[in-house]
Amino acid sequence: MANVPSITFIGGGNMCEAILSGLLKTGHPTSHVRISEPFDQRREYLRTKYGVDVVESNGDAISGKQGMSVSSGVSCDVVVLAVKPQVVGDVVRGVAGELSAAKPLVISIVAGVAIKDLARWIGIDSNVPLVRLMPNTPALVGEGAAGMYADAAVSAEQRKQTEYVVSKIAKEYTWVDSESGIDAVTAISGSGPAYFFLVIEAMEKAGVEMGLPADAAKRLAAQTALGAAKMVLTSDDDVPTLRKKVTSPNGTTHAAIEQMIASNVPEGITA
Repeated sequence: MANVPSITFIGGGNMCEAILSGLLKTGHPTSHVRISEPFDQRREYLRTKYGVDVVESNGDAISGKQGMSVSSGVSCDVVVLAVKPQVVGDVVRGVAGELSAAKPLVISIVAGVAIKDLARWIGIDSNVPLVRLMPNTPALVGEGAAGMYADAAVSAEQRKQTEYVVSKIAKEYTWVDSESGIDAVTAISGSGPAYFFLVIEAMEKAGVEMGLPADAAKRLAAQTALGAAKMVLTSDDDVPTLRKKVTSPNGTTHAAIEQMIASNVPEGITA
């Protein structure tokens, strides 16, 4: 990536803050960040905590022409759409002029909104480069997994800019070749945390029933999940081999795995 990009966030919610925090912790200059946020209290919070320009107007956040003190005179390279799905159409139509004029890379983290819809709202002939990014909730603590899809207008440099942004919230991320690949990412990484929460919840409950304090049971279960995940990411063994290494024949772990299989737990995940 040739230069540090100037990034405008449309929507100052939790995911915006997670990315912003990651950017600033790794040395991204406050002069190269702007945020638009509709709520007064949230604007003041972000402005005070992070020292960046936070304004009410989405258009001003992109153009940088009004209300800027920290980022005055800095053009916009990347726009991150971080608003609710139910308002994204109105939001994008409202800044179509600014986007068409500046042609920044637009990265949408809005769930369920297709590239074709974004292009239609901006203007089919605008040729604004668009990326759809699907992070998951662990991104809020810097441990996310994410998938990315780019339209044909996105350059190699803009792909690097996307990776620069996503690396602040995700430890694992991948490009997919078709937008339908985002659905697969959603099924694995988007919904996946809930599956693991359910398993940890069951393990915690079992630990309490066997006499452990609730906090100890929770921490042991969570660390077990974290450790197992780290082994998957660092071991030369595949996942089935790792599982078999822990599962002594006819032991208690084997019995528990057999019960899970009999209860169709794997099928429930893949259904």
